[in-house]
Amino acid sequence: MTARTRRVWTLQPSRFAALSRGRARLAWVAVLALLLASLTALAVPSLAGDGDAGARAADHMTDLGLYERVVAGMKGGDGYYVAASEAMRAGGYPLHPFLTMRLPALAVVQAAVPGWVSILLLLGLATGTAAAWAARLGGALVGIAPRAVLVLLLAASMLAFFQPGLALFHEVWAGLFVALSLALRRPGRALEAIALGLAAMLIRETAALYALVMLAFAWRENRRAEAMGWCMALLLFAGALALHAHAVRGVTGPLDLRSAGWAAFNGPGFFVRALVTSTALQSLPLALGAVLVGLALVGWASWDDPLGLRMFALLVAYGTALSVFARLDTFYWALLVAPPALAGLVFAPDALSDLWHRALDRRRITVTTVVQ
Repeated sequence: MTARTRRVWTLQPSRFAALSRGRARLAWVAVLALLLASLTALAVPSLAGDGDAGARAADHMTDLGLYERVVAGMKGGDGYYVAASEAMRAGGYPLHPFLTMRLPALAVVQAAVPGWVSILLLLGLATGTAAAWAARLGGALVGIAPRAVLVLLLAASMLAFFQPGLALFHEVWAGLFVALSLALRRPGRALEAIALGLAAMLIRETAALYALVMLAFAWRENRRAEAMGWCMALLLFAGALALHAHAVRGVTGPLDLRSAGWAAFNGPGFFVRALVTSTALQSLPLALGAVLVGLALVGWASWDDPLGLRMFALLVAYGTALSVFARLDTFYWALLVAPPALAGLVFAPDALSDLWHRALDRRRITVTTVVQ
């Protein structure tokens, strides 16, 4: 049976179709280990928002109230750093180190426009991001059924991003910019992706990890111009972050609270549970949601396209960061990679099919001698 006749949903064989029998069997071990690691999410304590829809989950995030107070203070005439420091003190938030205060870009824009404009901009950005991913991935699929499943998976991934109640949430905007950047990036055409990546970093500094991943791929593929573009974006972000640090020092003092730190070491199960909680998978039993997250990772790793490998690396990078640094109350960091995350499931059937047939491959080479 050839790889062509074994296609389930995709036009081309998966990355796994080229594996030897021995490597396919090792890949099966890796897949099973990944799924078992995903199931460690069952040992993670309950996160804020578990079992709720996106809008209700937002009500449990006290950070939203803080952002509302900051924007209200700016509309009342205060500068960003004065409004933010006063709101954080009133809410009992730590002001040290400077990273506890968000970068000002999003608040400045939202203070300058009516609230309904901000919501329309969010919904427009979310719609454009979903359409970009549907167009990018739809070309790799065959038939109506897999494309319909793709749309459902994107809807499940982006549930929180269509919630007007989250319009003030920095991770929502940054996650959409990261997702749109990755969807628009093409070989030889990276300017738009770099600009969107910079916008994401200026909203939420944790988006810098995305830029580092993209820089690593550009350098590895010998795309020097693209690599220089990502370097420039990171340098601009570093400059903005330095100015931010200086401004925060100007409105804080030694009596302000200090953060307890971020080295929580909650493990890979925390990242899986955070991604489940940040998507429509929260409506499923946790064990099933965790397995689906693991299979989505397998799907991204199997798609024989540079975008698939980049998305897989991005999930691994943020998964590692959340596993080590995020606290239980900062599970929403997973929103940085959530928008396209579950779409990897559309590649999983072909990936598992290819692995199955390669692992069971019993073909032998027969040498025939012809005597003339």
